[in-house]
Amino acid sequence: MKVIAVLPAYNAEKTLEKTIRDIPKGSVHEIILVDDCSKDGTVALAKKLGLAVIVHESNKGYGGNQKTCYREALKRGADIVIMIHPDYQYDARLTPIITGLIEKGICDVVLGNRIRTRWEALDGGMPVYKYFANRFLTVLENSLTGQNLGEWHSGLRAYSRKVLETVPWELNSDDFVFDQQFLIQSAACHFRLGDVPVAARYFAEASSINFRRSVIYGLATLGVLFQYQLHRMGLFRSARLTPKHADSRA
Repeated sequence: MKVIAVLPAYNAEKTLEKTIRDIPKGSVHEIILVDDCSKDGTVALAKKLGLAVIVHESNKGYGGNQKTCYREALKRGADIVIMIHPDYQYDARLTPIITGLIEKGICDVVLGNRIRTRWEALDGGMPVYKYFANRFLTVLENSLTGQNLGEWHSGLRAYSRKVLETVPWELNSDDFVFDQQFLIQSAACHFRLGDVPVAARYFAEASSINFRRSVIYGLATLGVLFQYQLHRMGLFRSARLTPKHADSRA
């Protein structure tokens, strides 16, 4: 299977090389970096490291960046796509473990779970308010979708080509709630979701939204869940929650 790593980048010059070095050799066939109008030397460094680089002419947002990532990965023939943040917040050494669960047919979507225990997450620098918000939303999301993920809000995730060709992610937000929309869509299409433990890393150079943006993100997530419930009950048909192809798993 062809495995492609995609890196949605914004001002990642200080951490990009460390992230790339952590990806085990031979675990991916190609690495694509999509730069969202960085103001530092991310693009120059990515080219120096030999990555395939795509540069947005204008800032498209976190979700908009991922849309470019997945389009390009599918175009290049990826069977499995793993998204790795180039800010070193997630442990890229787990790449072959995460993609292996898809390659072996065990899962269709795999996430890195940063909350194996409360003290590990907090010792890793996760703000207390983010920890408890994460726990509340994760319990709610598991309950409503019938899943059992340890965390729904991780940025380390991998998808099979089947998932990317079935879920209508092109209709999703260009903002941070894109990730939650994608997971809920995957659950609605009856794909198999799983996760593996990964250390929490919060530090100065790692990207992290502030309290205000976190509140907006949390409310947007609740809105997505509400829409999912209406769709599931047949009270409202959402194009976002309708598979792109009739031969999907839904």
